Amino acid sequence: MTTGYAVRHTQYTNGRSHINRAFDQLQGRAALMPYYTLGYPDRATSLAVVEAIAPYSDLLELGVPFSDPLADGPTIQHSTQVSLEQGTTAAGCLEMVAELRQRGVTVPILMFGYYNPILAYGLEKYVQDTAVAGAQGFIVPDLPPEEAVELETAAAAANLAYVHFLAPTSSPQRISDVAQRARSFIYLVSVTGVTGARDSLQTDLSQFVARVRAQTKAWLAIGFGISTPEQAARVGQLADGVIVGSALINAVRQADDKAAAAAAFVRSLREALEKK
Repeated sequence: MTTGYAVRHTQYTNGRSHINRAFDQLQGRAALMPYYTLGYPDRATSLAVVEAIAPYSDLLELGVPFSDPLADGPTIQHSTQVSLEQGTTAAGCLEMVAELRQRGVTVPILMFGYYNPILAYGLEKYVQDTAVAGAQGFIVPDLPPEEAVELETAAAAANLAYVHFLAPTSSPQRISDVAQRARSFIYLVSVTGVTGARDSLQTDLSQFVARVRAQTKAWLAIGFGISTPEQAARVGQLADGVIVGSALINAVRQADDKAAAAAAFVRSLREALEKK
């Protein structure tokens, strides 16, 4: 990573403020945060897809491929495997973020990735290079709160966000702990299980959101299982943010013009969230 990126991307160096500003600027609707695996199905296409969906997104969650993605269902597992076969690395993902900034993508970017590649890269260096590339924070699905202090502290020192997860099975103590530590938004897993598009949402999702809201003023974003504009709209009535991943990757996988298909799908989600 070159020092030129640090000069080029000074407007992104306070990652937490950038994320919080994105939520603050919403006009009475939930934020849309698509997930996409970097390097899928190849580097150039993934850059084109992210660039195409950025105008309809409030934040972006970009996946760093890993060989053992335990929290992900078959769609994202497939995308990460293809990306790895293309030679995508953690360093390469940060280079792609920097290129997206060069192309004019301005929305906040969260790096979604597992902990082993971060350790292999070097935790402090990964945090520093993430900030330099122009991303705003980290989502690490296999790192529980009690083991996240080192990365969380390093991220805070770099003014980057560290986003914690809560699930419907989270205990009151876990909810309280995460609520006290949240500095941007909390990622609420809508179902017990892995990522993946689903035909229906959990019927008790509103009760889960209410349990968390009772303990925090942080924004709440819901992911896992949201696959249609109608589902996004329903979730958007409960939460401050809506995360959609597998359904987007399915749309890309099935299309000839992958960037156009991605843009059309994300635009349909955005339009659903904007309907009053």
